[in-house]
Amino acid sequence: MNSQNSLTRRYFFGRNASAMGTFALANLLAAENSTKGDTSNLGSGGIMPAFHHVPRAKRIVYLFMSGGPSQMELFDYKPQLNIDNGKELPDSVRRGQRLTGMSGNQSTLPIAGPVFKFAQHGQCGHWVSELLPYTAKVADELCVVKSVHTDAINHDPAITFIQTGSQIAGRPSLGAWLDYGLGSTNENLPSFCVLVTKNKGGQPLYARLWGSGFLPSRHQGVQFRAGRDPVLYLSNPPGISNENRRSMLDAINQLHQMEFEERLDPIIEARVAASEMAFRMQTSIPEVSDFSGEPEHVFELYGAASKTPGTFAANCLLARRLLERDVRCVQLFHKGWDQHGNLPGGITTQCREVDQASAALVSDLRARGLLDDTLVIWGGEFGRTAYSQGQLTDKNYGRDHHPRCFSMWLAGAGVKAGLSYGVTDEYSYNILENPVHVHDINATLMHLLGIDHERLTYKYQGRRYRLTDVHGQVINDLMA
Repeated sequence: MNSQNSLTRRYFFGRNASAMGTFALANLLAAENSTKGDTSNLGSGGIMPAFHHVPRAKRIVYLFMSGGPSQMELFDYKPQLNIDNGKELPDSVRRGQRLTGMSGNQSTLPIAGPVFKFAQHGQCGHWVSELLPYTAKVADELCVVKSVHTDAINHDPAITFIQTGSQIAGRPSLGAWLDYGLGSTNENLPSFCVLVTKNKGGQPLYARLWGSGFLPSRHQGVQFRAGRDPVLYLSNPPGISNENRRSMLDAINQLHQMEFEERLDPIIEARVAASEMAFRMQTSIPEVSDFSGEPEHVFELYGAASKTPGTFAANCLLARRLLERDVRCVQLFHKGWDQHGNLPGGITTQCREVDQASAALVSDLRARGLLDDTLVIWGGEFGRTAYSQGQLTDKNYGRDHHPRCFSMWLAGAGVKAGLSYGVTDEYSYNILENPVHVHDINATLMHLLGIDHERLTYKYQGRRYRLTDVHGQVINDLMA
């Protein structure tokens, strides 16, 4: 200690902050751990000393269909739509619901009957559209929730809401909350990985959707990309070997250690940890991204597109490789589900791109013994309207945004396979039984992973925040 620092109050409290913080944290963790919760599969770097309750799932893969898939063309079979095709949507059904600016000025709201056929599949009898023949084959694995509803009617706030629990940007994402609470069980790969289908038009996706918000930045998702460098800025510059990089990191870490002893700034430790993780990822990322060892029957399972990096099919296969290496959370984003016009053509293309690979991921996880402790979820940010946006013809129509009800499916760990949950009216416009709010979905996901959504909080700007804000309840009916 130099004489100048010995005379400053700031230095005194800085030197003792670590000890005081450790004492306070020990008391908090003692209270948190008073029930002696399960610690198996609890990773490193998380805030929770034990699971809040025994987890059903060790990991989660979230297949997010950005744009709002139409529930009436996929899972929520409503023959009355075809019977009333072309008729005006009754006021008793609309109930004064606000409309977007895209259809709010229409003089008429004609009911549009889907042009696609439905059939029941599996022993459970799930109704599934002809657009999803591969998904239909795994019907008995699926828990289809037809009564999800949200608060937002436009894309950006709705996507932000379902991903972060708030329509306003700046909150941590689901994967960030999981890493903050549970930590990582693989020291060589990120705990939260994000895969976005390449070359897809549609509503823009922002990194904040998998960001850490006000949580420490180490909890944000790491995006993988198609091409030579799956993770940006990971490869060594030309002329720099791994030995050179290791020597450089050792020297920098020594400087960081000296700085930390002087300032006791936790950001310094986070910077060192990030650099070390990046160095390890120089080996682990190329290995997990290399499909050369996959047998041909696996590519046949996921579809021909699985051999093309960056496609949804290839991302599903990469997701499986990440999950089997104990990555905690993998999220796939697939844009293009926003069919305001030409819905029949547009949704046919979308389903062709995702159907086989989505079902293959479920089947592949089951075959490898991973589905029993892996939670799979599929869905978008809201649904579509029963009425047509724009001109309605025999073969063409569009649908506007609809937050009142939409469908999602879950499969795997802890989920009641073969269950159809929630009932909508004959137009798939309002919920009649068992409504499930977006906060309820997120509360249930966290519960399956061993987290009480009301107890995992972070204090920011004077109040404690959580993924479900001050709402949400666990839907126990969905659990096996």
